[in-house]
Amino acid sequence: MTTSSSAANAILLVGHPNVGKSVLFHRLTGAYVNVSNYPGTTVEVTRASARFDREAMLLDTPGVLALPSRSDDERATMRALLNESSRCLVQVGDAKNLRRTLTLTALLAELGLPMVLALNMHDEAAARGVMVDIPALSEELGIPVLATVATGGEGIGELTHGLGHAQRAEALLRYDPEIEADIERMADAISRYAPHPQMAARGLAILYLGGDSVVADWLAGHAGDKLPQLEALRQSATERAEGDLPALLARERTEAADTLAASVIQRAVKSSPLLSQRIGQYVVHPLWGVPILLAVLYAVYQFVGVFGASVLVGLMEKDLFEGILNPAFTNLVNAVVTAPWLSELLVGQYGLWTMGMTYALALILPIVTTFFFAFGVLEDSGYLPRLTVIANRLFALIGLNGRAVLPMVLGLGCVTMATLTTRILHSPRERLITIFLLALAIPCSAQLGVVLGMLGGVSFAAVVVWAIAMVGILLLAGFLAAKLIPGRRIPLVTELPPMRLPIIANVLKKTGGRLKWYLIEVIPLFLLGTFIMYALDKSGALPAIIEAGEPLVSGWLGLPKEASAAFVMGFLRRDFGATGLFTMAHSLSPIQAVVGMITITLFIPCFASLMMMVKEQGTKVALGMVAVIVPFAFFIGGLFNLLLRAIWS
Repeated sequence: MTTSSSAANAILLVGHPNVGKSVLFHRLTGAYVNVSNYPGTTVEVTRASARFDREAMLLDTPGVLALPSRSDDERATMRALLNESSRCLVQVGDAKNLRRTLTLTALLAELGLPMVLALNMHDEAAARGVMVDIPALSEELGIPVLATVATGGEGIGELTHGLGHAQRAEALLRYDPEIEADIERMADAISRYAPHPQMAARGLAILYLGGDSVVADWLAGHAGDKLPQLEALRQSATERAEGDLPALLARERTEAADTLAASVIQRAVKSSPLLSQRIGQYVVHPLWGVPILLAVLYAVYQFVGVFGASVLVGLMEKDLFEGILNPAFTNLVNAVVTAPWLSELLVGQYGLWTMGMTYALALILPIVTTFFFAFGVLEDSGYLPRLTVIANRLFALIGLNGRAVLPMVLGLGCVTMATLTTRILHSPRERLITIFLLALAIPCSAQLGVVLGMLGGVSFAAVVVWAIAMVGILLLAGFLAAKLIPGRRIPLVTELPPMRLPIIANVLKKTGGRLKWYLIEVIPLFLLGTFIMYALDKSGALPAIIEAGEPLVSGWLGLPKEASAAFVMGFLRRDFGATGLFTMAHSLSPIQAVVGMITITLFIPCFASLMMMVKEQGTKVALGMVAVIVPFAFFIGGLFNLLLRAIWS
């Protein structure tokens, strides 16, 4: 990231995960960010012009659990702080957890940048009996402190007004004399050898002594031949410290935050837990959590697999497309187009309209719409982050913690974007394992909708068999990967937002944004895939592929030989291949339907996901994953064909 003239008037939103930064960003800019009620939404710095000042650029940085930075998202935020020419910072804090908020405030204050503190979710804090003396806190910090409810738009006007009065915060931290002396020596050296144009040398010194790798890299790039002197100062400070120096620095921040929070919290009334709190406790309860999870999954199945894939698809495919649109469009093409090849390209067996647009709009669109809506409800309710707690013990078997469930749940929306969000994980080992599992066993929304639609039409038992197969393969593959990839498991540390009734406006906005993505990105790929199928068919290559694949597809998988075409489609997009099997549902037995969907789910990731894997892990690793996944998919599919026929014969 480099400073540019467009960012010369930047306002940075900084805060812990899940405090409402992305919602606030939308309120202040009007720009759409995938706003979700769980950590990890913002993975890269997002920027847009401010509504209240078109010359100002707002930056929504990734959530930071703590500074100095340790994870990729924390490092991205630290790079933004170092490299952007900032007008001011807006720290978005959680009014319910003032001590945690002020721990970050204490460090941001040392950076010497003008800032404003927005205490968000103050309505939820008040509901819990937590009242903050905001004027007293503002006086103590020496900066504007505003109460906001970003989801409801409360306090936004006051916040935009407060930005014009941003101030450098009063220092909260005073360390032991020996540590203070080391900080002063380091700050003096940074001021002389590598001064930052905006940030205070004292703040950089604290971060450097605390082991922040981004600050260390920045100093290395600016100190030149004086870097050894900075390294020597850090080494001597580390040796003089009575204990681990980064831990001592962090302890001082915690103690200062505790002291200030205690002085400004006016009242913390003890009361019986709110209904939302009790529900939040039940969904992660060791006994009740799993039955609730199963009930939620069954409700999603009924909404997506039955209502979406049966009722809505029936209306769209049978009544609208086959009954009205396709005959009308076919008659129009036959009347206007004289070239037989062009007519066949448009409305033939592999026609751009009769196959490409019909697949995309009549079969997939109703399914992904219902899935996106259901997914949005789970996001906005606060249920999804609780899956990290439920999954933590299970994920320990595969060398991960429950935090890895967030990219995997996001993968149910889009595996490509979920691959990007693996940056919220804390080690390269965790990211590698999670990306492999995403590519192997996590179906994207479109594919999952097709699976639920097809198998739901067979029986609920077919859906259960498929789900058990996917979970079992996920755990087995993860277990083997954890044994083969060196490294240790990182313990789970996550923030659970409150449970709440979903805000329908948020859910509809997210559903609309995702449908826009679907229409823009997926429909052209469906048309391209249809054209490739047409070209393969006309050239004679498709029949040859079907014949060549017959021993594998018909012999090992037990599917009709025509199913080979679906796997050819799957090389472009897995959901395109799944839709190819979906159209054959009337000619498949229940066993063939289950085997086909297991195989296509495990099949090669879509082209966009493959490109993201290359970006995140490199070409060699990405191609190595594909080389493992493709034969593994057919191997497992064949095993299930043999197993199910032995059981159900």
